[in-house]
Amino acid sequence: MIVVDDSALIREGLARILVDDGMDVVAALSSAEDLAESVDRTAPDVVILDIRMAPDFTDEGIRAAHLLRSRSPAPGVLLLSQHLDTQSAWELFRDDRGGLGYLLKDRVLDIDEFLASVRRVAAGGTALDPQVVKQLVSLSRPTGRLGTTLSEREQEVLSLMAEGLANAAIAERLTVGLRTVETHVNRVFTKLGLIHEGHEHRRVAAVLAYLRATAS
Repeated sequence: MIVVDDSALIREGLARILVDDGMDVVAALSSAEDLAESVDRTAPDVVILDIRMAPDFTDEGIRAAHLLRSRSPAPGVLLLSQHLDTQSAWELFRDDRGGLGYLLKDRVLDIDEFLASVRRVAAGGTALDPQVVKQLVSLSRPTGRLGTTLSEREQEVLSLMAEGLANAAIAERLTVGLRTVETHVNRVFTKLGLIHEGHEHRRVAAVLAYLRATAS
């Protein structure tokens, strides 16, 4: 793992969490300036990047992530942000490749969830903060494959999944039974070809499909 954050406190804190979980942290950097060289030298499974860093505190992490994603082989990239900054980050999620995550820094306080996200990205999966997803969801209806293969109710269930709602919350929102929601969710997975994934990863993959459709 490589950790990149301009804050020494956050940088060292993240490194300690990872090491305590048995992961190898091969570098902890204060900027993306030497990141490419460090990746070449250490070949990390995941690079954990702050979105805004010196010198401009704008989108340094996003630009570094694009460069990392263009490499072959590309390491997994987990972006961390103090505040929602989804517009430029969403460009990274527009393709179908995994090995990518975006979490708010507050999510790191839930250490188990943070470590699960790191492991999922390292394994080629995707990790999305529920607040990031909620920000990305638009009011437009899905088009293309989603608009033609999913029923109106299935699209509605999928949009609520994209807001980060669990099945019980979706059932409450739609005033239907939990088993009915579970049936709709499973049909969404099947119609999108998400049959052999783990349950949580299927939810993320389905949400990404929804977001790509609404952004097209």
